[in-house]
Amino acid sequence: MKEKINKLQKIIDESNNIVFFSGAGVSTLSGIKDFRSKDGLYNMKYKFPPELILSSGFFYHNTSEFYKFYKDKLNCLNVEPNIIHKYMVKLEKMGKLKAIVTQNIDGLHTKAGSTNVLELHGTIYKNHCIKCHKFYDAEYVFNSKDIPLCECGSLVKPDVVLYGEMLDEYTLNRSIEVLSKCDTLIVAGTSLTVEPASSLVRLFRGKNLVIINRDATSYDSIASLVINDEFKNVFKDLK
Repeated sequence: MKEKINKLQKIIDESNNIVFFSGAGVSTLSGIKDFRSKDGLYNMKYKFPPELILSSGFFYHNTSEFYKFYKDKLNCLNVEPNIIHKYMVKLEKMGKLKAIVTQNIDGLHTKAGSTNVLELHGTIYKNHCIKCHKFYDAEYVFNSKDIPLCECGSLVKPDVVLYGEMLDEYTLNRSIEVLSKCDTLIVAGTSLTVEPASSLVRLFRGKNLVIINRDATSYDSIASLVINDEFKNVFKDLK
Protein backbone atom coordinates (compact mmCIF):
# COMPACT_ATOMS: atom_id res chain seq x y z
CA MET A 1 0.00 0.00 0.00
CA LYS A 2 2.85 2.38 0.77
CA GLU A 3 4.08 1.95 -2.81
CA LYS A 4 0.66 3.00 -4.16
CA ILE A 5 0.51 6.05 -1.90
CA ASN A 6 4.01 7.04 -3.03
CA LYS A 7 2.84 6.74 -6.63
CA LEU A 8 -0.16 8.93 -5.85
CA GLN A 9 2.13 11.53 -4.31
CA LYS A 10 4.32 11.46 -7.44
CA ILE A 11 1.28 11.94 -9.67
CA ILE A 12 0.14 14.92 -7.59
CA ASP A 13 3.63 16.44 -7.56
CA GLU A 14 3.87 16.23 -11.36
CA SER A 15 0.34 17.49 -12.07
CA ASN A 16 -0.73 21.10 -12.56
CA ASN A 17 -4.40 20.67 -13.46
CA ILE A 18 -6.09 18.29 -11.04
CA VAL A 19 -9.82 17.73 -10.69
CA PHE A 20 -11.17 15.88 -7.67
CA PHE A 21 -14.40 13.93 -8.19
CA SER A 22 -15.99 13.02 -4.85
CA GLY A 23 -18.82 10.71 -3.87
CA ALA A 24 -20.60 9.87 -0.64
CA GLY A 25 -17.69 7.78 0.64
CA VAL A 26 -15.60 10.92 1.08
CA SER A 27 -17.97 12.27 3.71
CA THR A 28 -18.19 9.07 5.74
CA LEU A 29 -15.01 10.11 7.57
CA SER A 30 -17.02 13.06 8.88
CA GLY A 31 -19.69 10.72 10.19
CA ILE A 32 -22.19 11.03 7.35
CA LYS A 33 -23.70 7.77 6.16
CA ASP A 34 -23.37 6.92 2.49
CA PHE A 35 -26.29 5.59 0.46
CA ARG A 36 -25.58 2.17 -1.00
CA SER A 37 -23.27 0.37 1.44
CA LYS A 38 -24.71 -2.27 3.76
CA ASP A 39 -25.06 0.36 6.49
CA GLY A 40 -26.12 3.13 4.10
CA LEU A 41 -29.38 5.05 3.99
CA TYR A 42 -30.81 2.93 1.20
CA ASN A 43 -30.50 -0.24 3.28
CA MET A 44 -32.31 1.14 6.32
CA LYS A 45 -35.97 0.40 6.98
CA TYR A 46 -38.44 3.25 6.68
CA LYS A 47 -42.16 3.68 6.17
CA PHE A 48 -41.31 4.38 2.51
CA PRO A 49 -38.20 3.38 0.52
CA PRO A 50 -35.58 6.18 0.66
CA GLU A 51 -35.37 6.22 -3.15
CA LEU A 52 -39.09 7.03 -3.23
CA ILE A 53 -38.89 9.63 -0.46
CA LEU A 54 -36.10 11.45 -2.31
CA SER A 55 -38.10 11.78 -5.50
CA SER A 56 -39.71 14.85 -6.97
CA GLY A 57 -43.16 13.31 -7.03
CA PHE A 58 -42.96 12.31 -3.36
CA PHE A 59 -41.83 15.80 -2.37
CA TYR A 60 -44.88 17.42 -3.91
CA HIS A 61 -47.45 14.77 -2.93
CA ASN A 62 -46.19 13.72 0.50
CA THR A 63 -44.26 16.78 1.62
CA SER A 64 -44.55 16.20 5.36
CA GLU A 65 -43.08 12.68 5.13
CA PHE A 66 -40.35 13.99 2.83
CA TYR A 67 -39.28 16.58 5.36
CA LYS A 68 -39.36 14.11 8.25
CA PHE A 69 -36.78 12.00 6.43
CA TYR A 70 -34.84 14.99 5.10
CA LYS A 71 -34.45 16.62 8.52
CA ASP A 72 -33.68 13.34 10.26
CA LYS A 73 -31.16 11.89 7.83
CA LEU A 74 -29.73 14.72 5.72
CA ASN A 75 -29.12 17.41 8.34
CA CYS A 76 -25.35 17.80 8.42
CA LEU A 77 -25.14 21.42 9.60
CA ASN A 78 -22.99 20.44 12.58
CA VAL A 79 -20.73 18.09 10.62
CA GLU A 80 -17.15 19.21 10.07
CA PRO A 81 -14.88 18.66 7.04
CA ASN A 82 -12.43 15.79 7.30
CA ILE A 83 -8.84 15.19 6.21
CA ILE A 84 -9.86 14.75 2.56
CA HIS A 85 -11.76 18.03 2.33
CA LYS A 86 -8.87 19.84 4.00
CA TYR A 87 -6.28 18.26 1.72
CA MET A 88 -8.19 19.48 -1.34
CA VAL A 89 -8.04 23.03 0.05
CA LYS A 90 -4.28 22.61 0.38
CA LEU A 91 -3.95 21.44 -3.23
CA GLU A 92 -6.02 24.40 -4.40
CA LYS A 93 -3.79 26.86 -2.54
CA MET A 94 -0.76 25.19 -4.14
CA GLY A 95 -2.29 25.93 -7.54
CA LYS A 96 -2.65 22.27 -8.46
CA LEU A 97 -6.33 21.59 -7.87
CA LYS A 98 -8.49 23.51 -10.33
CA ALA A 99 -11.94 22.21 -9.44
CA ILE A 100 -13.96 19.77 -7.37
CA VAL A 101 -16.89 17.94 -8.91
CA THR A 102 -19.00 16.36 -6.20
CA GLN A 103 -22.08 14.19 -5.96
CA ASN A 104 -22.48 15.20 -2.31
CA ILE A 105 -25.05 17.69 -1.04
CA ASP A 106 -23.44 18.23 2.38
CA GLY A 107 -21.46 21.35 1.45
CA LEU A 108 -18.34 20.10 3.26
CA HIS A 109 -15.93 20.99 0.44
CA THR A 110 -17.09 24.60 0.57
CA LYS A 111 -17.14 24.58 4.37
CA ALA A 112 -13.51 23.45 4.34
CA GLY A 113 -12.53 26.39 2.15
CA SER A 114 -12.52 25.12 -1.44
CA THR A 115 -13.66 27.84 -3.83
CA ASN A 116 -14.41 26.07 -7.13
CA VAL A 117 -16.88 23.35 -6.13
CA LEU A 118 -19.36 22.01 -8.67
CA GLU A 119 -22.19 20.35 -6.77
CA LEU A 120 -23.87 18.05 -9.29
CA HIS A 121 -26.74 17.16 -6.98
CA GLY A 122 -27.11 20.57 -5.36
CA THR A 123 -26.65 21.45 -1.70
CA ILE A 124 -28.65 21.56 1.53
CA TYR A 125 -27.39 25.11 2.06
CA LYS A 126 -29.58 26.61 -0.67
CA ASN A 127 -33.38 26.55 -0.53
CA HIS A 128 -35.97 28.51 -2.47
CA CYS A 129 -39.69 29.12 -2.50
CA ILE A 130 -41.25 27.20 -5.37
CA LYS A 131 -43.49 30.17 -6.21
CA CYS A 132 -41.70 33.49 -5.59
CA HIS A 133 -38.17 31.98 -5.49
CA LYS A 134 -37.19 33.75 -2.25
CA PHE A 135 -33.99 32.28 -0.80
CA TYR A 136 -33.92 30.54 2.58
CA ASP A 137 -30.88 29.19 4.38
CA ALA A 138 -30.46 25.65 5.68
CA GLU A 139 -31.07 26.66 9.28
CA TYR A 140 -34.54 27.93 8.38
CA VAL A 141 -35.45 24.64 6.73
CA PHE A 142 -34.03 22.29 9.36
CA ASN A 143 -35.41 24.33 12.27
CA SER A 144 -38.93 24.60 10.88
CA LYS A 145 -41.53 22.68 12.88
CA ASP A 146 -42.96 20.68 10.00
CA ILE A 147 -43.00 21.84 6.40
CA PRO A 148 -40.94 24.99 5.78
CA LEU A 149 -43.09 27.63 4.17
CA CYS A 150 -42.23 30.90 2.48
CA GLU A 151 -43.62 34.18 3.77
CA CYS A 152 -45.81 34.14 0.66
CA GLY A 153 -47.34 30.87 1.88
CA SER A 154 -45.82 28.50 -0.67
CA LEU A 155 -43.47 25.57 -0.14
CA VAL A 156 -39.76 26.03 0.40
CA LYS A 157 -37.77 23.38 -1.48
CA PRO A 158 -34.12 22.43 -0.99
CA ASP A 159 -31.89 23.03 -4.00
CA VAL A 160 -31.01 19.34 -4.17
CA VAL A 161 -31.61 17.20 -7.22
CA LEU A 162 -34.32 14.67 -6.44
CA TYR A 163 -35.07 11.55 -8.44
CA GLY A 164 -37.01 12.57 -11.52
CA GLU A 165 -35.35 15.98 -11.77
CA MET A 166 -32.75 17.25 -14.23
CA LEU A 167 -29.29 18.33 -13.14
CA ASP A 168 -28.54 22.03 -13.18
CA GLU A 169 -27.40 22.74 -16.73
CA TYR A 170 -24.68 25.23 -15.81
CA THR A 171 -23.16 22.94 -13.18
CA LEU A 172 -23.22 19.98 -15.54
CA ASN A 173 -21.62 21.93 -18.40
CA ARG A 174 -18.89 23.32 -16.12
CA SER A 175 -18.21 19.80 -14.84
CA ILE A 176 -17.88 18.52 -18.39
CA GLU A 177 -15.48 21.35 -19.17
CA VAL A 178 -13.13 20.84 -16.22
CA LEU A 179 -13.13 17.05 -16.52
CA SER A 180 -12.27 17.15 -20.20
CA LYS A 181 -9.37 19.57 -19.69
CA CYS A 182 -7.61 18.31 -16.55
CA ASP A 183 -4.38 16.31 -16.68
CA THR A 184 -5.17 14.31 -13.53
CA LEU A 185 -8.57 13.14 -12.31
CA ILE A 186 -8.77 11.78 -8.77
CA VAL A 187 -12.01 9.93 -8.12
CA ALA A 188 -12.81 9.08 -4.50
CA GLY A 189 -15.69 7.61 -2.56
CA THR A 190 -17.94 6.62 -5.44
CA SER A 191 -18.71 3.33 -7.16
CA LEU A 192 -19.20 5.18 -10.47
CA THR A 193 -22.32 3.14 -11.15
CA VAL A 194 -24.81 6.00 -10.97
CA GLU A 195 -25.32 8.55 -13.69
CA PRO A 196 -24.04 11.12 -14.39
CA ALA A 197 -20.88 10.03 -12.56
CA SER A 198 -20.22 7.13 -14.88
CA SER A 199 -20.65 9.16 -18.06
CA LEU A 200 -18.66 12.12 -16.78
CA VAL A 201 -15.57 10.04 -16.02
CA ARG A 202 -15.62 8.80 -19.62
CA LEU A 203 -14.93 12.38 -20.71
CA PHE A 204 -11.51 12.39 -19.08
CA ARG A 205 -8.71 12.57 -21.66
CA GLY A 206 -5.77 13.44 -19.41
CA LYS A 207 -2.76 11.48 -18.26
CA ASN A 208 -3.67 10.10 -14.84
CA LEU A 209 -6.95 8.59 -13.71
CA VAL A 210 -6.72 7.76 -10.00
CA ILE A 211 -9.52 5.85 -8.27
CA ILE A 212 -9.63 5.68 -4.48
CA ASN A 213 -12.55 3.64 -3.21
CA ARG A 214 -13.31 0.95 -0.67
CA ASP A 215 -14.71 -1.36 -3.36
CA ALA A 216 -13.78 -2.08 -6.96
CA THR A 217 -15.32 0.00 -9.77
CA SER A 218 -15.93 -0.71 -13.44
CA TYR A 219 -13.23 1.85 -14.32
CA ASP A 220 -10.41 0.20 -12.39
CA SER A 221 -9.05 -1.52 -15.51
CA ILE A 222 -8.36 1.78 -17.28
CA ALA A 223 -7.10 3.71 -14.25
CA SER A 224 -3.47 4.72 -13.82
CA LEU A 225 -3.73 3.93 -10.12
CA VAL A 226 -6.35 2.16 -8.02
CA ILE A 227 -6.29 2.28 -4.22
CA ASN A 228 -8.75 0.17 -2.23
CA ASP A 229 -8.15 1.22 1.36
CA GLU A 230 -9.55 3.36 4.15
CA PHE A 231 -9.38 7.03 3.17
CA LYS A 232 -7.61 8.09 6.35
CA ASN A 233 -4.77 5.70 5.50
CA VAL A 234 -4.42 7.21 2.05
CA PHE A 235 -4.60 10.93 2.80
CA LYS A 236 -2.89 11.27 6.17
CA ASP A 237 0.65 11.32 4.76
CA LEU A 238 0.10 13.13 1.47
CA LYS A 239 1.97 16.41 1.07
